[in-house]
Amino acid sequence: MKAFDVVVVGLGAMGSAAVWHLARRGQRVVGLDRFVPGHERGSSHGTSRIIRLGYFEHPAYVPLLRRAYGLWRELEAATGHRLLEITGIAEIGPPNGALVTGTLAAAQAHDLPHTVLAASDLMRQFPAFRLPADYVAVVQEDGGLLRPEPAIVAHLRLAKAAGAELRTGQGVRALEPKAAGVRIVTDQGSIEAGTAIVAAGPWVTAILPDLPARLRVTRQVTAWFDPSDAALFTPPQFPVFILESRHGMHYGFPVDAFGVKVGKHHHLDETVDPDDCDSSVSAQDEAVIRAALSDHLPAANNRMRMAKTCLYTLTPDGHFLIDRVISPHIILVSACSGHGFKFAPVIGEIVADLATQTTTAHDIARFRLDRFEPELPSL
Repeated sequence: MKAFDVVVVGLGAMGSAAVWHLARRGQRVVGLDRFVPGHERGSSHGTSRIIRLGYFEHPAYVPLLRRAYGLWRELEAATGHRLLEITGIAEIGPPNGALVTGTLAAAQAHDLPHTVLAASDLMRQFPAFRLPADYVAVVQEDGGLLRPEPAIVAHLRLAKAAGAELRTGQGVRALEPKAAGVRIVTDQGSIEAGTAIVAAGPWVTAILPDLPARLRVTRQVTAWFDPSDAALFTPPQFPVFILESRHGMHYGFPVDAFGVKVGKHHHLDETVDPDDCDSSVSAQDEAVIRAALSDHLPAANNRMRMAKTCLYTLTPDGHFLIDRVISPHIILVSACSGHGFKFAPVIGEIVADLATQTTTAHDIARFRLDRFEPELPSL
């Protein structure tokens, strides 16, 4: 008899949610993490994450987001902790840019409530912004932010209460497929299970080195700045935002205890080794973020109070990767390409479906591994 029905490798955003969904279904599940969940080595820290329905990346994400909103509220009700705050969201840029056109396409395809504002109207409603006259904004009242560290703690506490075993400080060295399951080789011995779910983020390729898709880990930086007038950056005067400009795509949040948080999506697009990534923040890192502040949020272009690094794990096309790999008993859920945290509870539900009933009612065809051509060996 196998020790566990399912082993979940990695207890960040996706892994913690998967453990919760599996445990609440009565599965014998163990979660493994080489670090203590809530650590700052990966992709699931930094006090806040954006959640939004109108999804410029592709309209196919919207049904998953609708389910995610419901599951976040369910998680809040079960724990008594506020994890999702609705602030509204403004997605701002040139009318023919990828952000505005993509958000409108998703909103129109799924009949999402939204308002399109000219730059002058947006600046009257949200006076912290300074925008070119030809920019527009798609404003959605249901956008907001999530609290990543408390959210992971909430998932894990409920999972443990439902019978999950959680082991931290235990790294996984290899997965060995078997006829009716998988052996997980860790630095503290081996575990037999019916299914392994790999949610190891930047460390996926170390555990699954033979994936037929090239995943790339990049270093990101977000920073918090002193506002000259905090009221300008407090809802309803200021929403969560994404801004596409000549400086790239920046995003930010209302003021919190540390200041106004702003980052640039993909930052310097700097490929790194997750085990040897520079966590210090340079003058260049700061300048990349300040470029958008100087032009578009001058009242936040003051002292930098704090900055943090994190990691993106990117697929070649920027979409998620959720599929069985190598064996029917190994499920990969990772490479969320810098926009995955908001989906955590619904992705946890999806992989619990895959582990317990082989399929899921959610449409995940876009996330299959076979969309990538296998890389040919060099001659």
